[in-house]
Amino acid sequence: MEWNRSNAIGLALASCTFCDGHGTVEMVRGGALKPCDCVFRAIFRACYRRFRECATRGTQVGTVSHEGTQGTLGRHFYSRKREEYIADLYLVTRRVLTDFEFKLFRYTFLLGADSQLCSTRLGLEPGHYFHLLYRIEEKLGKAYADLTPYPLYPVNEYFGGAVEGRKRSMSHRKIRLRTDVDERTPMVRRPAGSQQDRKQPVRLRA
Repeated sequence: MEWNRSNAIGLALASCTFCDGHGTVEMVRGGALKPCDCVFRAIFRACYRRFRECATRGTQVGTVSHEGTQGTLGRHFYSRKREEYIADLYLVTRRVLTDFEFKLFRYTFLLGADSQLCSTRLGLEPGHYFHLLYRIEEKLGKAYADLTPYPLYPVNEYFGGAVEGRKRSMSHRKIRLRTDVDERTPMVRRPAGSQQDRKQPVRLRA
């Protein structure tokens, strides 16, 4: 995902002391702008919110969607978006985090334990626990947005966005236009008083 101030300011925290609600901070070297950590935390929470919505449906079977794509297997395929999103988020999380970070993630976000129980279970101070939790949210938010070729964020593009190659431009479509009137074969109109338009007299046989 290409980051700039326009797409980061909508995710920024208004009370953030690092970016002052702008969503970007200036790097020490080079002076370039990078997304603030509050932006990555907002991305994680948006993805986790959709993850919970998909997981709370339980045994309900997800709707099968017919997607279009480009590849060696064909131009179309069938998929279950809810089940795929749950699996993708879980696998990306497991790959990005360390063993200890994933244990904290599992206790807090998957099992729903509160901060006091997690701190006691993992042997952490409350302040250290929240510091690790924020760092995990920042780490995962960046991973979800920068995942290639199909990122988990924006969520609406994952579930209903246009797949590359599905839609063709108008220049590649063959459209048969209606021929203009001037290009048609002109109609020859005879004058009303011509001999061909007059009624021929009826001849009776003898």
